[in-house]
Amino acid sequence: MTQSPARFSVLLRRRPRGAPRPDDFTMQEDAVPAPGAGEVLTRTIFLSIDPYMRGRLSDRPSYAPSVQPGEVMTGETVGEVLASNDPRFAPGDIAVGARGWQSHIVSPAERLAKVERPGPPLSAYLGVLGMPGTTAYSGMTDIGRPKKGETVVVSAASGAVGSVAGQLAKRAGARVVGVAGGAEKCLYVQDELGFDDCVDHRTIDLKAELAAACPNGIDVYFENVGGRVQDAAFSLLNPFARVVMCGMVSQYNAEEFPPGPNLGFVVGKRVLIQGMIVSDKPERFAEWRALARPWVAEGSLRYREDIVTGLVHAPEALAGILGGTNFGKLLVRVGPDPA
Repeated sequence: MTQSPARFSVLLRRRPRGAPRPDDFTMQEDAVPAPGAGEVLTRTIFLSIDPYMRGRLSDRPSYAPSVQPGEVMTGETVGEVLASNDPRFAPGDIAVGARGWQSHIVSPAERLAKVERPGPPLSAYLGVLGMPGTTAYSGMTDIGRPKKGETVVVSAASGAVGSVAGQLAKRAGARVVGVAGGAEKCLYVQDELGFDDCVDHRTIDLKAELAAACPNGIDVYFENVGGRVQDAAFSLLNPFARVVMCGMVSQYNAEEFPPGPNLGFVVGKRVLIQGMIVSDKPERFAEWRALARPWVAEGSLRYREDIVTGLVHAPEALAGILGGTNFGKLLVRVGPDPA
């Protein structure tokens, strides 16, 4: 087995106050570990950077454990198998699911999924075919349930989750309106992703702009942002509307959460508002990959990636995604891609 003489890891140095900064993290170098019984050693090719990671840096109670100071920062990767003590994997295989901001990771084989080769680019298994795509699929399938002729609004529409959610709603025959940050992203949402309209959330009168784009109100709202975008969308919800509560990135850096809206209208309009965590239904991952791989191969499911090179830049990348500076699925290229 040929392996690097050292492993590089990014550890949480201290809990951020507000937006995370590079000096909240530290880089550590140690020996590349060997896998034990039932374990697999992978060399990281791509690391996924996602908004949920901000919650892992906080000590607030949440649905998943926080990363403690001194621990390796968590994040999903796709990598090449270097050594395996489990019959399901062999050196040279590509595996998705190993977790950690690390150049080399030892994982229980049962937590990994083998990537079929040849096929889509390996990076796609952390984006359109990975957790973000599965999140969009699960949210729309289980909660949104868009129908032909309905109006669907998706916030953060140019992002990894929102872009897939909107395309799924279009496939269902709905009229789809995106909300994104800036003219370039809005053009991409309409011209490349095929949304019917897109509103720039930076506009002065967001409520008026969104109302003009949704003359028949909103039947499904896929929430990724919160804040003033949510306020504008909620004011347009139709009776029996469905709201997929996927994320609230606008408040992830807040030290105290802002007061919520008055939800009295939910009763009168019989609105369904439901939160979701994609890991609640792990079976959706394989289901989504089987469904979406042909769409990606034929080009009918569009996606965009924003790739940063070098593990050392992962902290900056996280700060960027929380500030909305990325354009598409954000990834860190950690090592060479054998594909």
